[in-house]
Amino acid sequence: MEVLSILAFAMILTFMGLIMAKKMQPVTALILVPLVFAIIATYIFGYGDPWKISKWMIDGVKQISPTFTMLLFAIMYFGIMIDVGLFDPLVVRILKIVKGDPVKILVATVCTTAVVALDGDGSTTFMIIVTAFLPLYLKLGMSPVVLALFTLMTNNVLNIIPWGGPTARVMAALQLDASDVFNPLVPGMIASFIFLVILAYFVGVKERKRLGIMEMDEAHLKEVEAKITGEKKELKRPQLFWVNLVVTLCLLAALLSDKFPLGIIFAVGTSIALTINFRDVKEQGRRLAAHASEALNVVMVIIGAGCFMGILAGSKMDAALTQTLVEMIPESLGPHMALITAIISAPGTFFLSNDAFYYGIVPILAKTAAVYGITPAEIARASLMGQPIHFLSPLVGALWLLLGITNVSLADIQKYGLPVALGMMLIYIVVGGIFGAIPL
Repeated sequence: MEVLSILAFAMILTFMGLIMAKKMQPVTALILVPLVFAIIATYIFGYGDPWKISKWMIDGVKQISPTFTMLLFAIMYFGIMIDVGLFDPLVVRILKIVKGDPVKILVATVCTTAVVALDGDGSTTFMIIVTAFLPLYLKLGMSPVVLALFTLMTNNVLNIIPWGGPTARVMAALQLDASDVFNPLVPGMIASFIFLVILAYFVGVKERKRLGIMEMDEAHLKEVEAKITGEKKELKRPQLFWVNLVVTLCLLAALLSDKFPLGIIFAVGTSIALTINFRDVKEQGRRLAAHASEALNVVMVIIGAGCFMGILAGSKMDAALTQTLVEMIPESLGPHMALITAIISAPGTFFLSNDAFYYGIVPILAKTAAVYGITPAEIARASLMGQPIHFLSPLVGALWLLLGITNVSLADIQKYGLPVALGMMLIYIVVGGIFGAIPL
């Protein structure tokens, strides 16, 4: 193992250790840890020009600029829509259906997330689901960690649809059609969804024993409804409900069309929402200020992640890491390259960006596997089976959005999410083997 690869592993482990131990804020760790290791790599070991470190960081930030632009305006847009009460009827409707039963709330969380996540964009899914369900969780005394966990894991199931990020990348990298990659994975997706519904049921039963069922007769429901719709009443715009709904549906349609940059869609949507709902310029400023801290925290972390990825790529640590992972595979395990790829995809997509993994590592694995008669399509499917682990990575922008709006820490979501993600990954592998998606 070469020095650069060792430094890459050490950098990642140091970062994760500091985050898990809660010794540093994510944004400071994302910037300072790679900076220190970049200085060590360039000044001490002579890997690259130390004066280019700042350029690497800027290059990384440029790459993720569309992401933090989108998140900034997405938080603003949905924050404004929450203020004006667009989602109040949905919250009230869900409350009437579940009637204070934690089991029904958790199962409804999974099922609703699965529907919303069909748009293929995790950030939008998280904003919509948390907006609808967080008030219910808080009202019943349920933990926001549970909401974040099941929203994240259910989104993982839908993350491998053909118009989702990882599948599109692997299809492009290996020049495959959606039918070759996606269709054989559907049984695994169904099995993973059933697994989450069952898990949600049992967690709900546990929560029901802890909290009980909040009995809600018609009078109580009306009282809760009045509280929901009456909160910050001066900001509510019930007379503009249909206007705001049409604007939001148009925004979601634009997202699904894939014709416009996401950041521009939300920027325009935010501008329209402010103009329609708040005619007074000072009030518009107050609404922006009200959501600025939440948006700023998320954007700072995303910029930090850009610095991290920029140094990883600019210093060639990601290439060294890729080569080391490939060289670690013994030749005797060649016939099992699909299974190995599925296993590697977990740490691969956790420690590296999707771009680095699917454009850098997967083509190498596919070429190696071809020697043993394993097709590129089988390697492509296998490479997607570690995606449940990927969404626990601190390099995923949408994760920070979810953590920010639920006020859940990265350490908590990784602590409770990792066993669930590993279970989902195992389901993908086993079901994939049974239905012939990958050769075991």
